[in-house]
Amino acid sequence: MSPVPPAARVHPTIVSLNPCSDAILDRIAAPGQLLGVSSYSHDPVSSTMGIERARRYPAVGASVEEVARLAPDVVVADVFLPPATGQALRDLGMDVVTIGSIDSVTTSEAQVRQLASATRNNAAGEALVHEIEEAIANARPPAGARPLSAIVWESGGIVAGDTTLIADLLRRTGFANAAAARGLRQADVMPLEAMIANPPQVILATGDTRSNEDRLLSHPALAALPGTRRVHLDGTLLWCGGPTIIRAAERLAAIRRALPSTPATAAKAVKPS
Repeated sequence: MSPVPPAARVHPTIVSLNPCSDAILDRIAAPGQLLGVSSYSHDPVSSTMGIERARRYPAVGASVEEVARLAPDVVVADVFLPPATGQALRDLGMDVVTIGSIDSVTTSEAQVRQLASATRNNAAGEALVHEIEEAIANARPPAGARPLSAIVWESGGIVAGDTTLIADLLRRTGFANAAAARGLRQADVMPLEAMIANPPQVILATGDTRSNEDRLLSHPALAALPGTRRVHLDGTLLWCGGPTIIRAAERLAAIRRALPSTPATAAKAVKPS
């Protein structure tokens, strides 16, 4: 009996080359459909799906040879996939689906639906969208609550701009992006002096613990800021949508709910949950 052609399969096989699509496809793919995930998902610093889940799949680099070894029907990559690589994969008979960056919950839900359609998992995609919307609803602040000013402060003093997913999540969970209110855009730098001179109510410190740049995020001078709390926010929650939004919304809501019961007299560090 000849093999079933890809177009006739109920669920085409998939290789994902992006950590964000890795996490989405892990949730919506049928058993045995996802053949491999990006090598980024096997790295604790960049994995959004968790190392244990990622290791259930082979790690795949972005070379044609590595992908071809698994012979998927569909390859999911980001828009930065080199055109020559994409064409080579198509020449081998694979469909190449590219995803772009997201800047809101809405664009993330559209991305989930895009991947669900491309991999014939529409029902699972809608179920994930429903979970995302439910998590956002559960993370909303009480009616009438004033937003708390917050800055997402990454290694080297980099801040998150207002046209980012994390900024949208801040708004939805009871915070206001103080960096944007000061005219700072995505990847602008806020030095320690500026933070001390005009601190927000919450500093969401997001950094690589292996980097010396993180000494900025935990500088002793921050502990003397009255009315400011310094809280750790896992960097893997910043950029990917899909199921990552659920974790991010829960974490931000937990941070906000903990603040009223904590004296706002110092920027003490709060350990990640």
